[in-house]
Amino acid sequence: MSDKMKNLITRAITGVFFVAAVVTCFLRPEAMIFLFALVTGLTVWEFTGIVNNIENVSVNRFLSTVAAVYFFLGMAGYCSGIVPSAVFIPYLLTVVYMFISELYTKAPNSINNWAYTMLSQMYIALPFATLNVLAFRGIGDMVYYNYLIPLSVFIFLWTNDTGAYLSGSLFGKHKLFPRVSPGKSWEGSIGGGILVLLVATAIGWYENSGMHDVAEGLAMSVPAWMGLGLVVVFFGTWGDLVESLFKRTVGIKDSGNILPGHGGMLDRFDSSLMAIPAAVIYIYTLTLI
Repeated sequence: MSDKMKNLITRAITGVFFVAAVVTCFLRPEAMIFLFALVTGLTVWEFTGIVNNIENVSVNRFLSTVAAVYFFLGMAGYCSGIVPSAVFIPYLLTVVYMFISELYTKAPNSINNWAYTMLSQMYIALPFATLNVLAFRGIGDMVYYNYLIPLSVFIFLWTNDTGAYLSGSLFGKHKLFPRVSPGKSWEGSIGGGILVLLVATAIGWYENSGMHDVAEGLAMSVPAWMGLGLVVVFFGTWGDLVESLFKRTVGIKDSGNILPGHGGMLDRFDSSLMAIPAAVIYIYTLTLI
């Protein structure tokens, strides 16, 4: 068996387990919180390990990772109505400490350390934490867990990747962003977007058909679901390009090797880091209209 075939099989097996883990975790709020707290920690640990290889950069990997996981868990507790907003005070104190601690490290470039430390929180911890905003929705004094919206973000991202790959392979001629990601084409992006619109329509029909148990006032119309699909497509593509730019800047091909055949955590979740916050903004904009 050739190395190419072995890599393809490894990639397929890893992909199946990855999709199964993400899909099934959303069926229970506890499972979702556990899995994505773990994902948050692993991704921040990976990111800080990468930037620590840059000259004159020394980020506290352990504290950055613990802070990110705590922030995710704090958001889960707050959004689900279990804990008050005071849960974020230890996180804020940790952020302040990470600034002040540079006064005593005698680092050659403390600004670099501050910048990359805060980037780990803004680029990774915050987007993952907002997943809880999508999952836990409140009406009056009641908070409901709805797996469909956060799960749909990942379904749209996977659908977009599949559609973009197929249509790009068949029709791709015009490069989307050759400086950062020469493999992406406009034709692929359009094909992925069209496929996402079809899937979004199906999800919207499913939610409004009565087969999905959703609290009154939380269901979205089919056009609203299609809008969410487009938001995820646009920002997911930007998220992919942002990570590609990051890797090109630091001079690496893959962010890690924790997922055989798929690279690292950043490689796997790059699109979602932009798509999740964008979905939150979109959902809450709908409530204001």
